[in-house]
Amino acid sequence: MAAPRRVYHVWVGAETGALKGVNLQRKEAANLVGGSGLSRARGVSALAWADPAQTELLVGSLDRSLSVFSPEKGKFTAARLCPGGDGAFCGLGVLGSSVVTAVESGLVRVWGEDEAQEPLQELRAGPGLCRMRQDPARPHLVGTGGKENGLKVWDLQRPQEPLFRAKNVRNDWLDLRVPVWDRDLQFLPGSQRVVTCTGHGQVRLYDPATPQRRPVLDVTFGEAPLTALALPPGDTSVVVGSARGDVAVIDLRKGRVLRVLKGFSGGVRGLQCHPRLPLVASVGLDRFLRLHRLHDGGLRDKVYLKSRLTCLLLNTNLDWEAREEPPPQKDAKDEEGDELWDALESVPTPRRGRKRKNSGV
Repeated sequence: MAAPRRVYHVWVGAETGALKGVNLQRKEAANLVGGSGLSRARGVSALAWADPAQTELLVGSLDRSLSVFSPEKGKFTAARLCPGGDGAFCGLGVLGSSVVTAVESGLVRVWGEDEAQEPLQELRAGPGLCRMRQDPARPHLVGTGGKENGLKVWDLQRPQEPLFRAKNVRNDWLDLRVPVWDRDLQFLPGSQRVVTCTGHGQVRLYDPATPQRRPVLDVTFGEAPLTALALPPGDTSVVVGSARGDVAVIDLRKGRVLRVLKGFSGGVRGLQCHPRLPLVASVGLDRFLRLHRLHDGGLRDKVYLKSRLTCLLLNTNLDWEAREEPPPQKDAKDEEGDELWDALESVPTPRRGRKRKNSGV
């Protein structure tokens, strides 16, 4: 049965397999479940828009099934399996009319529209893959990174060898090798630079346009593994979140922490900044969707969503500044009481006679 047509600002995936639409104006959320219903085996691991107009949503599940949800129709419209490799989806993207998927074993594939068709392209990015992301300006370029699997930039049209392969930083002060664990990455707009966050608390900036393969900026934030990364408007800062619930805005020019966002109580799983407004949305293990202001770090919205959350996606085509009037709410208890009293027959109240006072003799 199709869900009622509603406007949702944020789409969130949960470990239970539910896709949740959240209306921030009304603080409302709806559970939208496809296929065989809620199941931890079908937990949502990745979300992506299927087209620039944001008319269809790609939902990747742990069993490597890929579903298509239509916000306009309020229901799932298609589903397919993406076999090959091992592990959950760690990246989804779109290349023209094709879909790009990546799984934890390192297999990145490009799928055509025909479900029975073999993948159009594939590349092997190496085991222990944690994240695959596309360059928004050049969708045929993707970046990959994982545990002991450093940053690589690939051209999906020529997937034989990476265009860029990052080199590990120099040994530490004890002359020991520094372990590699890239957890998330983003392409900076207007350049070839790529920023990553690691499971060892580092934020690193790479510039493939230069001969240097090591990071041009290497900053450490906190002591917990960094799990998510997002880009605010512009290309001078980055927002990172950790497995302990620490979220900070870091300046990419001077490598310092600009501000720390407050109010978190669990590990962060997903971050995304609005491309035009100074806002960042986050979800995580504490079951809350939060929306913070970037200029002062204040909390603007907070919605409890009942499940452990894994990823999120913003509907950036909506007018987020418009305030809609809440629907008139009727007090059901009062209505029910009025109907009950109207149905009862009136009973005349007996008149009590006055007590005569005994007159004294």
